[in-house]
Amino acid sequence: MTIEIKAPQFPESVEEGSIATWHKKAGDAVRRDELLVDIETDKTVLEVVASEDGVLSEVLKADGDTVLSQEVIGRISPGAAAVASSAPAAAAVAAVAVSSTESGAVNPAAKKLIEEHGLDVASVTGSGKDGRILKEDVLAHLKNQPIAAPVVATSPPPAIAVVPGERLEKRVPMTRLRATIAKRLLDAQHNAAMLTTFNEVNMKPLMTLRSQYKELFEKTHNGTRLGFMGFFVKAAAEALKRFPAVNASIDGNDIVYHGYYDIGVAVSTERGLVVPVLRDCDQMSIAEVEGGIRDFASAAKDGKLSMEDMTGGTFTITNGGVFGSLMSTPILNPPQTAILGMHKTQDRPMAVNGQVVILPMMYLALSYDHRMIDGKDAVQFLVAIKDMLEDPARMLLDV
Repeated sequence: MTIEIKAPQFPESVEEGSIATWHKKAGDAVRRDELLVDIETDKTVLEVVASEDGVLSEVLKADGDTVLSQEVIGRISPGAAAVASSAPAAAAVAAVAVSSTESGAVNPAAKKLIEEHGLDVASVTGSGKDGRILKEDVLAHLKNQPIAAPVVATSPPPAIAVVPGERLEKRVPMTRLRATIAKRLLDAQHNAAMLTTFNEVNMKPLMTLRSQYKELFEKTHNGTRLGFMGFFVKAAAEALKRFPAVNASIDGNDIVYHGYYDIGVAVSTERGLVVPVLRDCDQMSIAEVEGGIRDFASAAKDGKLSMEDMTGGTFTITNGGVFGSLMSTPILNPPQTAILGMHKTQDRPMAVNGQVVILPMMYLALSYDHRMIDGKDAVQFLVAIKDMLEDPARMLLDV
C-alpha cells in the first residue's frame, strides 16, 4: 500500500502552481514531517512534507512541471527500507541525518535552517510538543554559538579563464512569480486610465519625533523599532476615510466601496516583488504597524509568506526610496485604484517665510485610476497625507 503525496489546496485566486524543487529523489528514505518538495505559485512558495515514515517510491511530477490543486505528485511506501546508496559517503551522511533526528520531529523550516548552517540536529533542543524542534529553537541555538575564527586561505583561488572578446549570454526561464508580476503590471497599464500626481513632504517633523522617542518606543514595545512606514500607513488609512473613492475598486460596471482599510506594503525579495497586506490599519497602533511590517519582511525573505498574507488589500504603499529612487510613477496593483509611492529623503533648499532653509524633503507620488478617481480627489488625498506627515498631531486630533 502506498500513500499519495498531493499538492496543497490552492485558494480560489490561484489556479495552478509548478514544482520548484524536489528535496528528495525516488528511493530516498523520508521521515514524517520532513520537507519533500516546494511548489511555487504566482504568490508564494508552498512546502509539502511527508505524512509518514517510509521511502519516496515514485515521483510523478518533475521540477518545473505544472500542478493543480490537490493533484497527486508522488507516492510514499510507508515503513519500507531505504534504497542503499552506491556512494559510501552519501550513505554515511544519510545515516547521521536519520540518527540525529531520533530524539524528536523537526519542523520543516527548522530543518532548512539546520541544513543551511550544517548543524547537528542532536545539538538543538526542541521546545515544541514531544520535543519537536522549531525554527525558533534553531535560531536560539545559532545565537548562542561562539563565533568561529575566520579561515585564512593558504593559496589563491584558481583563476577563471576568460576568452578576450567573448560575449556571454545566459538564458533562464521566468519563475511563475516573475511571470505573474509581469502580466499583472502590463494588465494594469492596459486596463486602467492611469495617471500620477506628485507632491513633496518635509520629513523634518517626523525625523525629530523619531529621534526623540525611538529608544523609549523600542523599550516599550518589546524591541519593535520606530520607523517612518508606520506613520505613512496611519496617514494613508486616515486619508482613505476622508476620500472613499481612493479606497474603492471597479468590478465590471460596478464600483465597490470598501468599509475597511487593508493596506498592502510592497516588499522586494530575491524572487520578485510581493505585497503582503496589513488588515484594518485604521484600528492598528503605529507599533502594531511597525511590528507587522517587520514580520512580513522576515517572512518574505525566508519565502514563508502565506496566501492569506497577500490576498486582498484596498490600497498599496511602495517605497523605492530604500534603493535610492528620487522620483517614480508607481503602477497600480489591480483591482485597487490607487497606489502611493515613497522616495528617498534628500536635503534640498526650500523657501520658508522668505528665507532659504535646507530641509530633508521626500517626493510623494500617487498613481490612480482616473475612471474611478477624479483629479481633485487624488490631489486632495495626497495633500491630506502630506499635511498629516508634516504635522503628526493631526492624526491624533483628526483634523
